[in-house]
Amino acid sequence: MSSTPISVTALAAMKSRGERIVALTCYDACFARLLDAAGVDLLLVGDSLGMVLQGHATTVPVTVEQMAYHTACVSRGRERALVVADLPFLSCATPERALDNAARLMQEGGAHVVKLEGGAPMLEIVRRLTEQGVPVCAHLGLLPQSVHRIGGYRFQGRDHASSEAIRHDALAMQDAGASLLVLECVPAALAAEIGVTLTIPVIGIGAGAGCDGQVLVLHDMLGLHPGRPPSFSRDFMHGRGSIAESIAAYVESVRDGSFPAAVETPY
Repeated sequence: MSSTPISVTALAAMKSRGERIVALTCYDACFARLLDAAGVDLLLVGDSLGMVLQGHATTVPVTVEQMAYHTACVSRGRERALVVADLPFLSCATPERALDNAARLMQEGGAHVVKLEGGAPMLEIVRRLTEQGVPVCAHLGLLPQSVHRIGGYRFQGRDHASSEAIRHDALAMQDAGASLLVLECVPAALAAEIGVTLTIPVIGIGAGAGCDGQVLVLHDMLGLHPGRPPSFSRDFMHGRGSIAESIAAYVESVRDGSFPAAVETPY
């Protein structure tokens, strides 16, 4: 494994070579060191920390201050992996607000890329950010910050109209300057088609094995979830003796295409 730091251009080159991209959420320096050493390419400082660390029912309560703090922790722990940080709920409601908050995540937190949720309404913001030199990861499909509007954590794109909207938004995000795209909880066939169509890397979560890479919430991957785990996840701690072994198994399974398997691809 090369010690050269990963960049968005390096991820694009991996896509062109057909090499799968390995991503996990990360919230602190200790896990950042572990994931980095195991060969994880992308560390996503997700606003999912509101649920797995803070105990909230959704990601909505997470603030920019909290995201900047956790991003800085992760940045201090990594050497090679790309750090992507979520812009939390309503932190990019306007282009000006998005620019200010992206600057905080990059200057205070050390993020290399900022991620934002949403399709067509976010295109102007993506353009403004990229014009100012901010690399952007778009996020389509299930949008956790919109959970109250959509009525729960439901798979998206299962009918013709919604799948066409996701397909259109994916192309529009690329045209607006996004460097990466996360597709969450969409049918595997749709995600695979989008991955082939776009030139930017497409990272899936609950979107089948046809994406250019995979991401999971770290705590789900380690089996540290209360109640029923997500249908698209896998407990990599099961049958293994350490967290390091579990992370290594996840990395290998994404690289060789054995994760996600058919049983972890509901649609």
